[in-house]
Amino acid sequence: MQKLIINGGKRLHGELSLQGSKNSALPVMAAALLCEDTVELTNCPVLTDVYSASRILNHLGCQCSFSGSRAVISAGSVTKTEIPEELMREMRSSIMFMGAMLGRTGECTVSIPGGCELGPRPIDMHLAAMRKMGIDIRESMGRIICHAPSGRAKGARISLAFPSVGATENILLCAVTAEGDTVINNAAREPEICDLCGFLRSCGAEIKGDGESRIVIKGKNKLHGCTYRIMPDRIAGATYLSMTAAAGGEMILTNACVQEMEPFISVLEQTGCSISAKGDTIYLRSGARLRSVKERIRTMPHPGFPTDAQAVLMAALTKADGTSIFEENIFDCRYRHSEALIKMGADIQVLGKVAVVKGVPSLHGAACEATDLRGGAAMVCAALAAEGRSVITKISHIDRGYEKIEEAVRTLGGDIVRV
Repeated sequence: MQKLIINGGKRLHGELSLQGSKNSALPVMAAALLCEDTVELTNCPVLTDVYSASRILNHLGCQCSFSGSRAVISAGSVTKTEIPEELMREMRSSIMFMGAMLGRTGECTVSIPGGCELGPRPIDMHLAAMRKMGIDIRESMGRIICHAPSGRAKGARISLAFPSVGATENILLCAVTAEGDTVINNAAREPEICDLCGFLRSCGAEIKGDGESRIVIKGKNKLHGCTYRIMPDRIAGATYLSMTAAAGGEMILTNACVQEMEPFISVLEQTGCSISAKGDTIYLRSGARLRSVKERIRTMPHPGFPTDAQAVLMAALTKADGTSIFEENIFDCRYRHSEALIKMGADIQVLGKVAVVKGVPSLHGAACEATDLRGGAAMVCAALAAEGRSVITKISHIDRGYEKIEEAVRTLGGDIVRV
């Protein structure tokens, strides 16, 4: 089992080009199922989750290949409509293939990512939306079997109880080839939704309103292929900015999506970091010690503070002067990384969805296990700011979302190796 060994306490400095977005690449890869011609994706991140999506596409009969950050997907022949449970388990977002397969073939059989049982959970929103679009859905032996009686989904007006990114993506993927128009009210507004819509439009789809709360989709008979560049990863950008802020130093982040990162940057600026942006480049300089953030940091759907950036900012604020308060409003159990940070000497108290972070003068190295993708990145962030040696195991979590994180950190002068 691989691990990261980090010798902290070194200021970071250097220039780093931001990777393509994981949260954009995965739904766009699923959307390639809708195209009868070849799709070429550039700026595609090299991640284990991307490879998992590729395995699903290949299983369904597509041809998917990679060369560097370029992915080529040919979905001219879709020979299967069932995804085995072992492939569904490989990544949490595999449920998005449900909408894509229904949009292409009018039927699919999937299981719940992670193998959990049917019942009250976020995927209920996905299933309710598909039913509104005329899809028959039943459960059998842990599988979800979906079928459009007429062979195609039907346009519908769908109002989401919560602006779920995954549900919005699944509806979009099903609706672009449905009969008639589909309207999504209270749709997710995340930049990755806009990137998915940008890709679908490049393939011939008719979509209006992405980036707003109401999206209108006019169904088409079929879509064609295209060449499309995946947007930069705003969460990876927030992570590397947090690392430099925590360890001290300065960095230049290129290939960045500055406007999309503004909800995070505006909070990070309150710590005393000097941040400026021009074009697709962000420059950050961190002083001797960060200041705490006076206002409560509440995670919210976009354009609020992103939940995926909560853990890495918390790691940076463990050494800040004063107390910062986080309020997690998107996911339960999103503070599991706090135990590792406490092990490094942080002062954190978790009370339900609130975490109180009192800054300490210094952190020390420790042995930690990555609990999840963003929690693992937070541990790397804290380890770079700590004195001494840290060992982080179960880094397969980190590899799901960060392209060779050790090489990126070394580019900034960090002392980190993978063994």
